[in-house]
Amino acid sequence: MALIVNLLPLLFSAALVYSDRSTVPLKSFKISENVIYDCIDIYKQPGLDHPLLINHKIQTKPSFSPHDPSFSPHDPTNQTSNNATYKMKIACPYGTVPILRNTKGFNTNAQFFAEKYFNPLTADSPLTHIAGVRSESGPYRGVQAFFTAYNLDLRDDEASYTQIYIGSGLNNEANFLMTGLMINPSLYGNDSVWTFGFWQGKDGKGCYNTGCPGFVQISQRVPIAHPLGMKPLESGNINPFIHQDKKTGNWWLSTLVYKAPMINIGYWPKELFNLMDYGGNIVGAGGIVHASSYGSSPAMGHGQFPKAIPTDGSTTFEDVQVMNSNYEPHRMDYFPIEKLLDSPQCYGIEIGINQPRHHDHRGFFFDVGGPGGNNC
Repeated sequence: MALIVNLLPLLFSAALVYSDRSTVPLKSFKISENVIYDCIDIYKQPGLDHPLLINHKIQTKPSFSPHDPSFSPHDPTNQTSNNATYKMKIACPYGTVPILRNTKGFNTNAQFFAEKYFNPLTADSPLTHIAGVRSESGPYRGVQAFFTAYNLDLRDDEASYTQIYIGSGLNNEANFLMTGLMINPSLYGNDSVWTFGFWQGKDGKGCYNTGCPGFVQISQRVPIAHPLGMKPLESGNINPFIHQDKKTGNWWLSTLVYKAPMINIGYWPKELFNLMDYGGNIVGAGGIVHASSYGSSPAMGHGQFPKAIPTDGSTTFEDVQVMNSNYEPHRMDYFPIEKLLDSPQCYGIEIGINQPRHHDHRGFFFDVGGPGGNNC
């Protein structure tokens, strides 16, 4: 429990991207009033400015894809209609990638959050709460899940996340990667559901998305961070996949799509990490919230306590799968799992038990959620 608790403050520590660079974008796409993507030369993107990547050679696609048909998403009726990932009107020209534009002022605010909450070596995680599952029986080469996040009413200083992660810890040091959906008004400037990616590597360095150098964007259409929609959208869903490349050791972030080729969004280069050369020793999935400085904790998941055995398709996590050290996919409960819940009066978790595959529930699934409150 200590490792994951130590990592929690990092979830609320950084922001998006500052693309006020010397590189002139070849094209730009305005998604909404305050959401603009610039198409930047793939070889001049901000991710490559990291000092550990001076001699890095860009990998344009993973060297493998899992062939096991079980390691693929199911087909909920609302995946295509609800998943704004594939509705985005972004199509950067060949040789360029979409980078989210933000202001210097926004990055200054993000740095404030980083300094305030960045404390990976402390067992305490003030103002954070978790509900989820994890396994420490690695090494693992990848993790994927189909999950849903719902629009929730949050204060400006609150945040609510739904995510998967993989990492390794040694002697109070941690490397890890995570991806998922979040609502974080203080960082994104609105209360929409956004996709995100986060990494921490050598010397405790790292950040969200392309907010600092490190992540290498590859897809011309799907950026690492984007809103799934503005209210009154009820929910957003994704099927992300973090996996280590067999040949290069880089850590890819991909999106699995039903009856369609995998979308490879980009990757975190192996040079960023010192504890994950041979995979990660911990994987997990679940919800995390960050409470207001006034003491109020926000809602998690769908905002309600989970049902004992969800049967109505409302589970927040389905098809949670993990790749072992030999790149073989398994249901997460193939490995020993631990349930994490630190505030049962405000949040809950219910794990599906050997549920057969059918339309609403696939493989290993579980539900997390809760209303939050002032006494969490």
